[in-house]
Amino acid sequence: MTFEPNLLRGKTAIVTGGTTGIGAGIVEALSGLGARVVAVGIGAAAYRAPAGADVVARELDVTDDAGVAALVDSCERIDIVVNCAGIIRRVEEHQLDVFERVLAVNLTGTMRVCTAARSKLAASSGCIVNTASMLSFFGGSLVPAYSASKGGVAQLTKSLALAYAPDGIRVNAVAPGWIATPLTQALQDDPARSQPILSRTPLGRWGTPHDVAQAVSFLVSPAASFMTGVILPVDGGYLIA
Repeated sequence: MTFEPNLLRGKTAIVTGGTTGIGAGIVEALSGLGARVVAVGIGAAAYRAPAGADVVARELDVTDDAGVAALVDSCERIDIVVNCAGIIRRVEEHQLDVFERVLAVNLTGTMRVCTAARSKLAASSGCIVNTASMLSFFGGSLVPAYSASKGGVAQLTKSLALAYAPDGIRVNAVAPGWIATPLTQALQDDPARSQPILSRTPLGRWGTPHDVAQAVSFLVSPAASFMTGVILPVDGGYLIA
């Protein structure tokens, strides 16, 4: 563990997209530091929380205004929000309806959750960590919607950091690189596609949800108390190669 046990004792965190992949890794990390975590996602009924963790799973589509409002209302306090809900549709994203759906989840969904949670985060002097991407920094020919949404998340993070600072709320983002999750399994399993990724990554491996979760743990901790508006790459050096 990067931080001492019980660092987040008494704090409540909401993690959207928290029932699978990177989000599930973040839930495990924050609960391991003592936080009570609400893991939000599609298919939450199938989610299994880490043994002994104070984790509650909630079904939620972040495009649902009423659902997001109900989630926030159900929490007596909110100290941490991690927006990790996201979708990618690759080649299909050149179709306008698919493009709009990806932005609705990845970008507008992030804004919806931030807006709904703002007053409770202000009451606790809490913080937000959004999920950007290495595709916040450059384009992807097969994923125009995902790239646009993640570029938007990066700019949204900076804008909300400015807007929410008077409320005492810090707003940062992580920008994962190539992370080994079910979403990237096909790439991992195909040497012709995986090898170029590994060759460009200076640290020479796929990242893990734990790698991203540790960065999130730092950003929500007192160690990052003077940081806001940061887009923190967690990519093994891919962006600088």
